[in-house]
Amino acid sequence: MIYLTLLICFISSLIITPLVKKFAIKIGATDRPNQRKVHQKIMPRLGGLAIFISFVIGFLILQPDHEHALPILIGSVIIIVTGFLDDLFELSAKYKLLGQLAAALVVVLGGVQVEYINLPFGGVLEFGVLSIPLTIVWIVGITNAINLIDGLDGLAAGVSSIAMVTISAMAFLKGDMFTVAIALILLCSTVGFLFYNFHPAKIFMGDTGALFLGYMIAVLSLLGFKNVTFISLIVPVIILGVPISDTFFAIIRRIVNKQPLSAPDKSHLHHCLLRLGYSHSQTVLLIYAMAASFGLAAFIFSMSTMWGSFLIIGVLVLAIEVFVEKIGLVGKNYRPLLKMMKNPLNLKNRS
Repeated sequence: MIYLTLLICFISSLIITPLVKKFAIKIGATDRPNQRKVHQKIMPRLGGLAIFISFVIGFLILQPDHEHALPILIGSVIIIVTGFLDDLFELSAKYKLLGQLAAALVVVLGGVQVEYINLPFGGVLEFGVLSIPLTIVWIVGITNAINLIDGLDGLAAGVSSIAMVTISAMAFLKGDMFTVAIALILLCSTVGFLFYNFHPAKIFMGDTGALFLGYMIAVLSLLGFKNVTFISLIVPVIILGVPISDTFFAIIRRIVNKQPLSAPDKSHLHHCLLRLGYSHSQTVLLIYAMAASFGLAAFIFSMSTMWGSFLIIGVLVLAIEVFVEKIGLVGKNYRPLLKMMKNPLNLKNRS
């Protein structure tokens, strides 16, 4: 049954996406080029609506009997409505945030919460009253992280697909078949859309798609790894390493440049790679490779000993920092680690 459902989701997405494209053009839900955007012509958005409809078809076929099924579906409807209105009317940031908070609150009240973690050196850290706000911050944060990387054809859809493959595989190893099923029907719905969204794109997913995918990935990662050890709690962070890193360094960049945190710019990961001379497709594929590397690291991390896990974290943090400084993700002059590595060499040459 599951295999047939996945095929139906994929085919539904292939069929529905062109219809959504016509609908977006008809109602004026289009994306116009400007100095901050990469595309050069007016493009229909709302593509996320095709992903969502295909996902709902798979959801209704499977009818998963799980306590979190209905809250997740209700929350996804709220986030889709928020994205749809933004793609059509360009909502202000506060209204978009309000929609995200409402969607997050629905699933949190439905029981999706991180209530405690087992600490690596013994003992338990109870979150208590902080459980709800921490879970909401996670969902809203990841939702916006996926939205921020949606800057090139096929980028957000591809990175999200890689994250869903990793989440479903790790959930399968844990025996969490509900998370596996939801992640896979979402994956097949997204891959069907990706046929129209990869460069040169015929339609954008818009905020309808980026917010929906971010929301679903945030919730699924919580389902798979909540109430576990401190080490295991790091796994979803590693899986989502690309969007989280890009968002984190965007915040650092704006603080360094004394700009508002909500200020748009052209210095995200994909912008930096384009400036280095990579083509549109090469940039997207390179970021896919990064996302896949993070997914592989998450697998290795989850099977490592405690000290091995700390070593992996250290290597990842070091590699990310060097990469960020090399491509100028924070700024051209932000190179503390590279300068520190270079100075000993200079001293050696002088002696």
